[in-house]
Amino acid sequence: MLGIGDKLPEFELLAVDQDSVRASSPENAFRTIRDTDFSGKWKVLFFWPKDFTFVCPTEIMAFGDLEEEFRDRDTQLLGASIDSEFVHLAWRNDHEGLKESPFPWLSDIRRELSEALGVLDRKEGVSLRATYIVDPDNIIRFVSVNDLSVGRNPEEVLRVLDALQTDELCPCNWKQGEATLQAA
Repeated sequence: MLGIGDKLPEFELLAVDQDSVRASSPENAFRTIRDTDFSGKWKVLFFWPKDFTFVCPTEIMAFGDLEEEFRDRDTQLLGASIDSEFVHLAWRNDHEGLKESPFPWLSDIRRELSEALGVLDRKEGVSLRATYIVDPDNIIRFVSVNDLSVGRNPEEVLRVLDALQTDELCPCNWKQGEATLQAA
């Protein structure tokens, strides 16, 4: 698995976003997103195992609820799973809480990004619940991977992003606005 200090792998994947839900036809519903599309920005890339499941929408909605806070930190949220762009679109249209999801959902149907990052569950063939914080130079600065059955905490991801963006020493449970540590 790629970890801290590694470069985010190059990727070019089809994605579904808010505009996709409003598109008049499938030809207009998808857009290509590349690893270079958000140059100079922080990125939070998180994977879920499959669409139309139970834990996944709770996470997607929780990240969506914090999207404006991530955006205020010059950070682009990107969600991803091994489902096709068509399945992403169908799920967004079907699930009331996902229709207005404010960030792109990447389709890693060929599992290229999941495999390159090393987060593909060998037994199930789906992406693990992996979360990456990637700095503006596309360097991975944080990685968290949960078991398939356990949802993650987007507020903790935001807290870690805040700490990373200080470029300071941050103690346990540090929150934005609190004092950082000074090396003696």
